[in-house]
Amino acid sequence: MKIHPRKLAELLIAVLMMLLPVTGWQAAQAQLRIDITQGNVEPMPIAIPVFNGAGPKEAGIGSDVSGVISANLSRSGLFRPLDPKSFIQKPDAIGVLPRFGDWRLINAQALVTGAVTSEADGRLRVEFRLWDVFGEQQMEGRVFFTRPDNWRRVAHLISDKIYERLTGESGYFDTRIVFVSESGPKDARVKRLSIMDQDSANQRFLTSGRHLVLTPRFSPTTQQITYLSYFNDKPRVYIYDINTGQQEVLGDFPGMTFAPRFSPSGDSVIMSLARNGNSDIYVMNLRTRAVTRLTDSPAIDTSPSFSHDSQYVTFNSDRGGTQQIYVMRSNGSDVKRISFGDGRYATPVWSPRGDLIAFTKIYKGRFYIGVMRPDGSGERLLTESFLDEGPTWSPNGRVLMFFREAPSDSRGRGGSVRLHSVDLTGYNEREVPTLGDASDPAWSPLIPLPEGG
Repeated sequence: MKIHPRKLAELLIAVLMMLLPVTGWQAAQAQLRIDITQGNVEPMPIAIPVFNGAGPKEAGIGSDVSGVISANLSRSGLFRPLDPKSFIQKPDAIGVLPRFGDWRLINAQALVTGAVTSEADGRLRVEFRLWDVFGEQQMEGRVFFTRPDNWRRVAHLISDKIYERLTGESGYFDTRIVFVSESGPKDARVKRLSIMDQDSANQRFLTSGRHLVLTPRFSPTTQQITYLSYFNDKPRVYIYDINTGQQEVLGDFPGMTFAPRFSPSGDSVIMSLARNGNSDIYVMNLRTRAVTRLTDSPAIDTSPSFSHDSQYVTFNSDRGGTQQIYVMRSNGSDVKRISFGDGRYATPVWSPRGDLIAFTKIYKGRFYIGVMRPDGSGERLLTESFLDEGPTWSPNGRVLMFFREAPSDSRGRGGSVRLHSVDLTGYNEREVPTLGDASDPAWSPLIPLPEGG
C-alpha cells in the first residue's frame, strides 16, 4: 500500500485517549519497566494476540496491525513477542479483563489486546490496551480513528505508546527514513532520493535520477529534507517538502558544497563550502538567506552538525594533520579537538538528546560506527566492517542507522551497499531492507499528528 505524502495529514482523523479504568496504574508502571540503562538488556516477553475484528475486513486489518506492532517491538531488541501458538486465552472481547494467570503460565510480562471496528462514516476505530500481567493492571488504553488505508501508521503509533510506557523513553516507530537509492554499474551509478517508513514499508523515489543526489538530511522540526544535487554538473542545495512534494533551491554557491544539515530549530542550514580550494563551515538563515562563515582555516573543515540546543557545532577537520572531530561554539569560537584515539574520524552527528556524538572511524583499513561524549570521553565502537559510514540518529537518541558497503571481487562484482541499524548497546545490529542498494540514510522526527489529534 502506498500513500501520497500530501494525504498523510488528512488520513489520521483523530486520536483520542480512552476513558478506561486505570486504578493502580502508577503501581503497575513502577513494577513493569525495562531498565534500558544497562549495557545488554534482556528482552521483555510480551504477548500480542491478533486484534479482534468486527467483520472479515476488520479482522484482516486487525491481524496486520498486531503484526506490525510485534515486528516493531521485536526489532527494537527490547521486547520478545511470544509465539501465538503458546497462547492459552483468546481475548475475544477487548473490554473483558484478561485471565492473567493464563498469561503468566507462558511467562508473558506484558499483554497487548486490541480490536478493529468500522464507523458509519467509513472510518476505522482501532482500540488497544496494554496490561501488566503480574501486576494485573491496565497500563494504557487508547482509541484511534482513521481511514482504512492508514492502518499501518496507527500500528506505528500504538507501538510508540507501548514502547514509551514500558521503557520511559519516547518511541521512534512513527517515523520515516530518507536515503540515496543506488543502481547501475560502479562507474555510472544512478542515485535517486528515496523515502520509506522506518520499517522499510512504502518505499518510493522522490527524484528521477537524472541528476546526482547526495547527503539528504531531515529537518528536526518539520517534514522537510535538505540535500545536495548536481544540475548540469553544478552543485545546488535543495529543500524538499515531504507533505507537498514541492522543492526549492536553497542557493547556488560558488565552488563545491558539502553535507547541508538543518539546525535543531529548522530555521537555518549549516554546511561546508569549498572556495578557492579551501573548505570551511558556513550557516545560512532560511528566512533572510544570509550566509555566515564560522571557520576560517587552511584545512578541510566539513560535516558540521549542531548540538541539540544549537549552542555548539561538531565537525571534522584535518587542521591537526589527520582527520579528527572538533567542537566549537555556534558562532565559530572556542574550537576544540575531541577525538584522540588511533585512526581517523569523520561524519560526526550530535544526538538529539545532546549526550553523545556519533561518528565514523577509519583504522587499519577497517571502518567503525561509534559514539563518544561531547568532550571526547567514553568512546565506544558499536560496529565494524569493510566500510561502515554515515550514522544518523533515531529521534529518541536510542538507535543509529548507517550504510555498509561490502567489498568487490577482483572483477569489480559485488560491493553491495545496504542500510543497517544498531542500538547504543551495540548488541542489536540489523540490516534495514531496501529495494536495492542504499546509502546516506537520514532519520525523520516523529511525524506530527493533525491539529486536534
